[in-house]
Amino acid sequence: MYSSSVADAPLVREPVHAPVAHLVRGGLVEGIHYGSVVILDTGGQVHFQLGDIEAAFHPRSALKPVQAVAMVRAGLPLDGELLALAAASHSGEERHLAGTRRVLELAGLTEDDLRNVRDLPFDPVVRDDWIRQDRLPSRLAQNCSGKHAAMLYVCRLNGWSLDDYLDPAHPLQQAIAEIVEDLTGQRIAQVTVDGCGAPLFSVSLHGLARATARITTAATGTPEARVADAMREHAEMASGSGRDVAALMRAVPGLLTKDGFEGVQTAALPDGRAVAVKIADGAHRARVPVAAAALARAGVDPGLLTEFAGEPLLGGGEPVGCVRPVRALDPVPLTACA
Repeated sequence: MYSSSVADAPLVREPVHAPVAHLVRGGLVEGIHYGSVVILDTGGQVHFQLGDIEAAFHPRSALKPVQAVAMVRAGLPLDGELLALAAASHSGEERHLAGTRRVLELAGLTEDDLRNVRDLPFDPVVRDDWIRQDRLPSRLAQNCSGKHAAMLYVCRLNGWSLDDYLDPAHPLQQAIAEIVEDLTGQRIAQVTVDGCGAPLFSVSLHGLARATARITTAATGTPEARVADAMREHAEMASGSGRDVAALMRAVPGLLTKDGFEGVQTAALPDGRAVAVKIADGAHRARVPVAAAALARAGVDPGLLTEFAGEPLLGGGEPVGCVRPVRALDPVPLTACA
């Protein structure tokens, strides 16, 4: 299915994106979202591609399941909702904060040991309530705090230093980089800094889809399967209440999916079918319907995906259009567009 060798790093170049979605208003194309899409079949081969799937890009938080696998391989003993939280871009709900505190307690650490940036909760409703209570930005509320707490736990268990755990040369980050290359099947092109402060490893969109497929097809009990099971069984812990990725995992049996800032999404089924999406302008409104269309083209029952076809465009408070994936990707649209 997959080669055990690791290919060269993807080229660092300006990606040649293609139109992936049209902004349709009143039957006319008002705007175009560019991006790239890849769909893998059960054998790991490219079933469909659009745009540039081989250029180096930043997968952002869509790489978190891979990072979580690396931490489990390095001895992270978490399972269930706490392991889901380790792979999460959480919404900042109280359960996410409580879970992060619990991971820190297991490590014998506190919020002061975290080195992610301070931020307000990601979810708008939670954030507004936080502001009404005059609560300040905190490391705990930032959407990557579960991952950072798990990183610290792994460092404590392995006797690695804590203060510099975000240094790309740290043993933890070296271990993560090794698994990124193992699961994507390619060398890392570049290392930079993600929004939370952790190292960000650049791979290709094709490599991201391959890594997600490898996680979902792994044997029961392996680190990959443990991460996949935790995220699917505790989808709201891996994201949040009302988040589209949690709803998608509930809607499609066996699906593992993860989003990332700047219009990235990856998803895979237990039989190895996988998709990965990058919206060039980072638009959330295009990410969701394009990802849904890619899953439908991969063979997922379209009836399970209609709620992810995108929000309608309004004119005078009434629906007058939509964001519609291009015909090449979605020859039979999930929903009609006004």
